[in-house]
Amino acid sequence: MNNNLIQTENLTVSFDPSGSPAVNNIGFIIERGQTVGIVGESGSGKTITALALMGLLPDTAITTGRIMFHGSGDSMTDLLKLEGSQLLAYRGKRMAMIFQEPMSSLNPSLRCGRQVAEVLLEHTGLNAAQAKDEVIKLFHEVKLPQPEEAFKSFPHQLSGGQRQRVMIAMAIACKPDLVIADEPTTALDVTVQKVILGLLQSLKKKYGLSILFISHDLGVIAHITDRVMVMYQGRIVEQGKTSDIINNPGHPYTQGLLACRPPLSGKPHRLPVLADYLKGSMADEKNNTIREENRPGEMPPGLLLRVKGLTTSFAVKKNIFGKPVKEFKAVKDVSFDLFEGETLGLVGESGCGKTTLGRAILQLIRSGAGEVWYRDTDLNGLQGAALRRFRKNLQIIFQDPFSSLNPGITAGEAIMEPMRVHNIYTTGRQRKQKAYELFEKVALSPEHFNRY
Repeated sequence: MNNNLIQTENLTVSFDPSGSPAVNNIGFIIERGQTVGIVGESGSGKTITALALMGLLPDTAITTGRIMFHGSGDSMTDLLKLEGSQLLAYRGKRMAMIFQEPMSSLNPSLRCGRQVAEVLLEHTGLNAAQAKDEVIKLFHEVKLPQPEEAFKSFPHQLSGGQRQRVMIAMAIACKPDLVIADEPTTALDVTVQKVILGLLQSLKKKYGLSILFISHDLGVIAHITDRVMVMYQGRIVEQGKTSDIINNPGHPYTQGLLACRPPLSGKPHRLPVLADYLKGSMADEKNNTIREENRPGEMPPGLLLRVKGLTTSFAVKKNIFGKPVKEFKAVKDVSFDLFEGETLGLVGESGCGKTTLGRAILQLIRSGAGEVWYRDTDLNGLQGAALRRFRKNLQIIFQDPFSSLNPGITAGEAIMEPMRVHNIYTTGRQRKQKAYELFEKVALSPEHFNRY
């Protein structure tokens, strides 16, 4: 019996007939019960490949090639030839997808239980009461705490890890042959990530699932997959057994992906980048030399930021006059120094206070006690216009760019806005030119200026 489940041949996806394809003439096989990984940088074609398998590409996509789904016996179906109800018979029932960000994938206006029950009502003969019972069982299976309460909860009432469990329950509801996991742990901390990965592996073993796992994280890929495909600019540049690819990468791009991970053994003068490998010019010996920590003394001129005894609390309960009677301390007596040229890491589980600490330093929320000094300026003492003028000295990169960027203005306008606010450059033309330069610094092109 043929053990293949999915077989793609010459799969190509384009959105502009005159431009480069997003997925360019790729072919791969997913066997039954196998976990196959796709790894590559953003824009390499990983998610487009997954959406092509699911038939979720927009109408503007031009897709050629074949995606063969092997059914029972010798039957095969080319998914690209299916339309309407024919495709719905596969999507959700035979194939399912776990998306990267559950908060934007789940409907915020519907209770979680109803959203999972919808899949069962669409693809099975269960009535509403039976579907509810099945969803409760699924929530137990994905180890959601208090499944009955989760059934009645809206997505915003659950944590990120719990929302992802809801998505997993939805994906396995109809016991599909293939589950596509599109970076399902990216937004989760490492503790929750480990639990979710373990859950996927146990469900795979229980139901004999095949999994297509998409990730940037080579550590996760090495841990969870049997085979891996490496994608670059829409092409598969290397594929094979995961251990072989990780331990002995053959393509320069794969070598670069592995080498770009910061080493734990010390600090190089400069991390290698992909261009060092793709151009065949490895970083020179000086750049690869691990240097010893060269931190300045106790109070040198290089001291940039000093946090001393910072404590931030939130009111859990207030009296009738609005005064807090019960507080939760999110940050408790934190102190550290940051010197010019240093990179200081802050790590911990979700809810341990990392983001709250960052917001308190930036004065986006006010701390209850402690000091925050930037050079010789007491940030806790800044108010109103003085604080607004100072903000250009400290900036934050938020976790989720999609919810951080204003969808109503173009990317270029978003870059120029702080230049106008802080009177950087005198004309719009100068600001636009600077925006072009900044786009190029982060490997974008000037044509992205007018995109939303």
